[in-house]
Amino acid sequence: MRKMSWAFLRDLLSGVNKYSTGIGRIWVAVVFLFRLLVYLAAAENIWKHEHDEFECNIKQPGCENVCFDHFFPVSHIRLWALQLIMVSTPSLLVVFHVAYRENREKRHNQKLYKNTRKTDGGLLCTYLISLILKTGLEIFFLVLFYKLYNGFKIPRLVKCDIKPCPNTVDCYISKPTEKMIFLYFLVATSCLCIILNLSELSYLLFKYSIKCYLKRHMKNKQGSKAIAVNQNSS
Repeated sequence: MRKMSWAFLRDLLSGVNKYSTGIGRIWVAVVFLFRLLVYLAAAENIWKHEHDEFECNIKQPGCENVCFDHFFPVSHIRLWALQLIMVSTPSLLVVFHVAYRENREKRHNQKLYKNTRKTDGGLLCTYLISLILKTGLEIFFLVLFYKLYNGFKIPRLVKCDIKPCPNTVDCYISKPTEKMIFLYFLVATSCLCIILNLSELSYLLFKYSIKCYLKRHMKNKQGSKAIAVNQNSS
């Protein structure tokens, strides 16, 4: 089931790549190569037995479980997986919009768009909304990571005094350096994706503004020519 989910995400990213700008294709490459493949190939195995490898210097029943739940309310790797799925989901809006255009042409049995996959008109709005959603979700998950784990760090030792622990106990986290490296990598790739999304958003808005300005300029020019012709003929 998990393999099917990641295969669906891979197919989704490949599909969106067809409608993306150059910057959008870089975003797809970053998500696929530096996030999805890294998650599947390495990060998942590092956090695989994190609960079993979390040790406290006391054998009080329930103490380790309570301390682990307190310091790690959600597993880093599960939150990372959720982030990957959520930031990729807005791309479905673009895929659905293109499918709507194609089905509309089939239903009316005529050419309604110059190119059903060209990002203009309503599809451009959908694409911009998807970029805003992706950026918002990236920022939300970064803030969530920071709040849940009290910063972007993996301590080697945590002190726990939560019941049923009889006193303050020392708890040790397995592979903290390795986990820290992957956590920094996660934050860096998230920030890179935010920059790419904002760059693409700015590029599309700038391109649309220039297009509107030129269109308005041409209309004014044609209007001036028409007035001049009328004046000369009169």
